[in-house]
Amino acid sequence: MSVKIKRKPIMWTISGSDCSGGAGIAADIKTGHALGVEVCHLITANTVQNTEKLLSVNPIGIDILQQQISVLIDDKPPSVIKIGLLANIAQVNWLTSTLADVKSKYPALMVIFDPVGQASVGGAFSQLQCENLTELLALVDVITPNLSEAQQLSTLKSVKPAELAERINKLGVNSVIVKGGHSYALDSNGQKISRDYCLHHNKEVLISYQLTSPRINTHCSHGGGCSFASALAGFLAHGYLVRDAFTLTKAFINQGLAKSEKNEPTNSEYYGAFEQTSWPNNAEYFPRISTELTQKYSALGAFPSLDLINVQANKLGLYPVVDSLYWLKRLFPLGLEVIQLRLKNKTAQEIEPLIIEAITLSKHYKTRLFINDYWQLAIKHSAYGVHIGQEDLQNADLAAIQQTGLRLGISTHGCYEFLLAQQLKPSYLAIGAIFPTKTKNMTGQIQGVENLKQILELATDIPVVAIGGINHLRAEQVWQTGVDSIAVVTAITESENAEIAVKQFQQILR
Repeated sequence: MSVKIKRKPIMWTISGSDCSGGAGIAADIKTGHALGVEVCHLITANTVQNTEKLLSVNPIGIDILQQQISVLIDDKPPSVIKIGLLANIAQVNWLTSTLADVKSKYPALMVIFDPVGQASVGGAFSQLQCENLTELLALVDVITPNLSEAQQLSTLKSVKPAELAERINKLGVNSVIVKGGHSYALDSNGQKISRDYCLHHNKEVLISYQLTSPRINTHCSHGGGCSFASALAGFLAHGYLVRDAFTLTKAFINQGLAKSEKNEPTNSEYYGAFEQTSWPNNAEYFPRISTELTQKYSALGAFPSLDLINVQANKLGLYPVVDSLYWLKRLFPLGLEVIQLRLKNKTAQEIEPLIIEAITLSKHYKTRLFINDYWQLAIKHSAYGVHIGQEDLQNADLAAIQQTGLRLGISTHGCYEFLLAQQLKPSYLAIGAIFPTKTKNMTGQIQGVENLKQILELATDIPVVAIGGINHLRAEQVWQTGVDSIAVVTAITESENAEIAVKQFQQILR
């Protein structure tokens, strides 16, 4: 029996060669291989440098670069292109024209640009100015300057990443990530932290993401900036959204720096290469999410637990999500641990009476009833708990919810939202959609079982609920990941016999 081998995504890296082995093409190849990406490389220049100085930059002719593009474009078309060192204006003009052609042929292609300006050991790689890059930047999806590079591109002297990113975004780049490795701030305890900032243009709306991590001091960081950009490219090639690729990239960098720090000789001044390790899966290296929401509720305590002491294996098991009193009346008698009422397409006048009746009905059963989204009514009528989606989280009063003793569940989609919601210390976290679902368009946010496993590596003692497209055939593999609960909708409400469907799920989730 033949085994179908999944093809690796392909990354092209267009950058310079560092003969000292730390940065440029060498870093890109090592990073790509560490993250399961096939790497094709086009060398723009051979640099002569070591750990102390940059001696020369020797550009490669555009005729050779074009030949390489021509033989690769149909044989190994890229999922993503990472650009590093561009040595002269001729290369910039050639690449601008080439990218326009390649993107017209492969519209889903993403381009990541690491605007290499200064060598970390001193000296300039090129004399290119911002005005030389204008047309190229219009074809770039994500740019990853450090603070000084962002200042040069934006022509601002500001040290505020948000101001720099906003100016660069106006040059036509969809997403701007200002790396924080060359600067630091102090947290409330006086400890040094690094801040990385992303400004992302999503469907005509500008969204910002800020990650913070303890600053890791090591002399083995040569090529860290190149590795950041190529790791980001690798995660994007695997299909992650920008916010999740950004988060995973920061964890990858933290992981490599931490390993170097542990292995570094005492009092060593040697400037060594950044160490690319493996796919990040240790919660220790993942950043904290810094938003207005997490800052607003930083002092808020944990929400009440779900009291799982008497539940088998301390797990909630099956979690039906239904849209009517009819389904509550039918499912409450089945002895479920938890159920959610998600009311849709109702007027404001219709909603409150339905919630009152649902809460009143739940008092006769031990099943935990969560009200979806209507947190004010859940408070007003003393519900057991409320479930809030990401789109409503910003407007909910979490302090008011906690003060009334309600349990809180939060929806998440990917590692960024999972970490953000986890910092709010809810009663449980939902992650989805695991599979495509009929109930909501989750384009670009399908997690899959493998990604669910990776996210569970980041979990604390807060129960995790998997949701989205889970039926009887898929439930076993989802349950084996170690989740605490599986939420289902149509697998029950569209089944021939809901009572039998519930029993079948309960058998699987024993």
